[in-house]
Amino acid sequence: MNGKQHPHHGGHGRTAFHFQPAKNWMNDPNGPLYHNGMYHFFYQYNPHDPLFGAGKLSWGHSVSGDLVNWAFLGTALDPTSSFDVGGCWSGSTTAMPDGRLAILYTGRDANELQVQNVAFAKNPSDLLLREWDKPSFNPIIPQPADVTGNNFRDPTTAWLGRDGLWRFAIAAEVDGVGSTVIYRSADFVNWERNALPLHASSGIPCWECPDFFPVAEHGTEGLDTSASGAGVRHVLKLSKAADEDYYAVGRYDDEADTFVLVEDGEQADVRNWRRIDHGHLFAAKSFFDARRKRRVLWAWVDEMDSRSDDFAKGWTGIQSFPRALWLDTDGKQLVQWPVEEIETLRRKQVTLLGAVVGSGGLHEIAGIETLQADVEVVFEIPNLKEAEQLDPKWLQDPQKLCAEKGATVQGGVGPFGLIVMASGDMREQTTIFFRVFKHDDAYKVLMCTDLTRSSTKEGVHKPIYAGFVDMDVEKDKSISLRTLIDHSVIESFGGGGRTCITARVYPEHAATGSSHLYVFNNGLDAVKVSKLEAWELATASVNVEDDGLVALLPPLAVPILSDDAEWVHHQPSSCGVKHDFE
Repeated sequence: MNGKQHPHHGGHGRTAFHFQPAKNWMNDPNGPLYHNGMYHFFYQYNPHDPLFGAGKLSWGHSVSGDLVNWAFLGTALDPTSSFDVGGCWSGSTTAMPDGRLAILYTGRDANELQVQNVAFAKNPSDLLLREWDKPSFNPIIPQPADVTGNNFRDPTTAWLGRDGLWRFAIAAEVDGVGSTVIYRSADFVNWERNALPLHASSGIPCWECPDFFPVAEHGTEGLDTSASGAGVRHVLKLSKAADEDYYAVGRYDDEADTFVLVEDGEQADVRNWRRIDHGHLFAAKSFFDARRKRRVLWAWVDEMDSRSDDFAKGWTGIQSFPRALWLDTDGKQLVQWPVEEIETLRRKQVTLLGAVVGSGGLHEIAGIETLQADVEVVFEIPNLKEAEQLDPKWLQDPQKLCAEKGATVQGGVGPFGLIVMASGDMREQTTIFFRVFKHDDAYKVLMCTDLTRSSTKEGVHKPIYAGFVDMDVEKDKSISLRTLIDHSVIESFGGGGRTCITARVYPEHAATGSSHLYVFNNGLDAVKVSKLEAWELATASVNVEDDGLVALLPPLAVPILSDDAEWVHHQPSSCGVKHDFE
């Protein structure tokens, strides 16, 4: 964290400001934590090579003062005991009122059974929390007799009920049914399971990486994980193995430990829930950032190229850029937005105001390097009368709709949006765009990220991602888009963060040439870019091995002195996956 420019950040697809290991394999985010002025991030990590391998994983551990620049501390947990010899899998951290810090995690024991363990910080006053003790009385929860398929994993951050008992949720296949069950404890060591599950979904036997947290009914402030009562709703998030992340908003009763969803309909099946992201991320995990009173979400974004590529670059997996999240005004969906600290990386800026992009129009945004950029744009839609009618069958398959009506297919209102990561000859390009449809007596906004032309390289997965944006476009007469571009990852936030799409891309031109950015419109009518702002972003220092703790500690010691102190930002100079995706 010495503020040096790292010239090799772009090599082998390395990102500039997303969290990734310096080398080796990384997957699920585990136990993010804000403690004593420091952000801690733990994650599933193979310290030996860049593949998941046999799943004998450790917990990697990195620290930061600003959620942007990170120093790698090595491993916090390693599979060294009979209760976790097959791997220290996903889990969470919990800070207790008495100052103790605990990790709850799934271990694969000597019999290859998934069991639940606890570890405690040896010295909670240590700013770096380097040492963790795994008591010999583990496992604290052996695998229950009614668990089938050896699916019993990924304990959440614990919360304190009004009865004084600790609780956590965990994914379990109970008699063949995918369930989220609750355990309670008075001492964080002896745990008892609630008779009824918090949620059960018979369609899928195996869910994983649950997250369960409170959100304020009004406003954008985050809540401590133990918050409950009036003005509070809860979010249950589940991950489907080898798929994506789903969530639902509901009301939680901490006496009966029951959870009732606020939306009616076919909500018993988790696959009908809302999506955290309509692109490619997994195992999302949130934490309460007490310093800024916000809830922050992390998620694993794995590779979409080949195993040989992973070996060649020596590392695998990144995390989405941290997102603040809160409950939308409709009380049903979450809003996600990159944490404001990303603005400390903003450098050169270009602005476009009031530009009209006619039918078939293409407008280049020049003047900045767009391989690592932050782009915010508002599209004004003066006229909706040309919107096409939406066939109801597309409501369940927006991805197929985007494939059929892509960026080059002329529509009534749209497609319009951004072309990013474009080569000079346009052979490589990624499009992020909107299309507006008539539906019943209202309108539906479709958002797409199309990777089919993102790379000319062989062996790269190049899908189309899509989701509807739950917004009133007739009232707003505009649609906003924010896109973070970072070498091999593109994160887009539509409608103010109501719909998010994350994608991995591997354009060959990025290694040797510059990349281009365009606004385009292939709708019948013109659209107006009421405002576009794009910033070139500096390179953060993320787990770079030559950035030792000597460089990390002096700047970070400043805010630790006082929680109200302003941060000194270092500005650079210019669930455990239990299956192999391969």
